[in-house]
Amino acid sequence: MKIKWIITAIATLTISINLQAQVVSKDSINTLKQQKEALKIGKRLNERNLELAKLENNVEKKTQNTQNSAQQAQTSANINGDAANKLSTDAMDKSLARKADKTASNAKSDAKKARKEAKQLNDLQNNIESLRKKISEDQAKLAALPPVPMPGN
Repeated sequence: MKIKWIITAIATLTISINLQAQVVSKDSINTLKQQKEALKIGKRLNERNLELAKLENNVEKKTQNTQNSAQQAQTSANINGDAANKLSTDAMDKSLARKADKTASNAKSDAKKARKEAKQLNDLQNNIESLRKKISEDQAKLAALPPVPMPGN
């Protein structure tokens, strides 16, 4: 009987100690949630800043590519115009017709490439603006959070 009573007392004591150790105040939980939210926003903000830096580094290269493509398209269009003028003077010349056809094809592909480069540059600039907007939103969210004491302070 004494052994049963001792075992019951030890079990009750162990359970009560475990229950007391698990009690956490609502303030502590809210503080932890705020810390978690602040860390989450801070992490996202850092990731977006890194992405923005990468995109901004690509702008100059994309701008140069777009200018080169536009210049090449203009050059191809000029060559095509010259070939067309030569063909118009002698419309029956098969060699001039082939050359005009080839230069027209080159001008078409160069113009397509220039449009593609311009679209990529425009998309890059739109992505940068979108990312800047998201960064400013995250900064506003982070500033709106109440200051939370970090552990160890």
